[in-house]
Amino acid sequence: MPRLQKNDNFIDKTFTILADIVLKILPTSKEEKEAFYYYRDGMSAQSEGEYAEALENYYEALQLEEDPYDRSYILYNIGLIYGSNGEHTKALEYYHQSLELNNNLPQALNNIAVIYHYQGLKAIDTKKTQMSKKMFTKAAKYWKEAIILAPNNYIEAQNWLKTTGRNYNIE
Repeated sequence: MPRLQKNDNFIDKTFTILADIVLKILPTSKEEKEAFYYYRDGMSAQSEGEYAEALENYYEALQLEEDPYDRSYILYNIGLIYGSNGEHTKALEYYHQSLELNNNLPQALNNIAVIYHYQGLKAIDTKKTQMSKKMFTKAAKYWKEAIILAPNNYIEAQNWLKTTGRNYNIE
């Protein structure tokens, strides 16, 4: 199960060693430990661009992980992979699943908004004005939610909301 890391740097090695020590000390079940190992290996593979391997590890982690909070991050990372591969429908599904388990993930809200914004731009390219307005409205909704959770982040989104007349000042 442990993944051989090809491009280990000092920080990655240190994190791995510390995580292994913490897992040995903490009173966690065998399944929880195994889920963490799969998750860690998935993150390592993902950072190296090995998306198929990362997905395999994340799916294994999902089978073992019971904690909703931890599952939300696994689902989020799966969404990241699908999004980066251009599979936006699948990415949206996984981002929404992650938010169902943990509604405090501004990064998932932001990524959903980015996808809807992209779809809005594509609709403009194909002269589908109504569809573009619909997608931009959805993007604005999710960016506003992300900004509420992380007001110092997503400056470009805040500027877009402001310049397009979508009020980003949320109370």
